[in-house]
This record gives sequence, structure tokens and C-alpha cells, in this order.
Amino acid sequence: EVPLVESGGGLVQAGGSLRLSCAASGFSFENYATGWFRQAPGKEREGVSCITNRDGSTYYADSVKGRFTISRDNTKNTVYLQMNSLKPEDTAVYYCAADRDYTSDPSEYDYWGQGTQVTVSS
Repeated sequence: EVPLVESGGGLVQAGGSLRLSCAASGFSFENYATGWFRQAPGKEREGVSCITNRDGSTYYADSVKGRFTISRDNTKNTVYLQMNSLKPEDTAVYYCAADRDYTSDPSEYDYWGQGTQVTVSS
């Protein structure tokens, strides 16, 4: 069973919006911080945004501040990433992940989804 399943990716024009969702199963989602990461071709995986499971504190990479919003619904075991004002440089495979610790370091995360492609055309 895949612990995290992303959905909502696709092709969008620059300036458009997408909402990614990530459904968790098989572990105590409410006890885990969650994050969104992305990896573009030829680049390392980078942290996009994270949210704690406790007080809702969030982290955003400088490149997405003011454009992306992370949220989670523990009753649905789901984390979301609302992406507005998308740019071609946002094109990447987006992954969600979960970890007991709140961190933007992808190497620390225990559970991963399989990723969803986001492509932003100019």
C-alpha cells in the first residue's frame, strides 16, 4: 500500500492555478508533519512547503512565497497545496511527504508519494 497518493497535477498556462492534494493512509497522519517537494529535470529535489501537525506552522521556499499555500485536513488525512500565479519555472514533479519532525530537508522524510507532474507553459 502506497502511504501517500498525490493528485491534481496537470498542464496550465503561466499565471494559472492548480490545487494539489495528497491523501495519506496506513499511518497516523495526525502525528506527522507533511511537506511538498518538487524535482525538475536535471535538478535536485527541493522543499516547496511544509506544515506541522500541531500548531499549523508553515514553511515556504522563497521562490513560492505569496503564491503557494499549504493546508491540511486531519479529518480527511489529506494535505493540499494551492498554487497560484504559476510560472514556467514551477514545472516539476511534485511529491508530498510525511515525517514525525517538522523539517524542509527531504532526506529526513519517512513517507513519500509517487509524485504528480505539474507543467506550466509560457
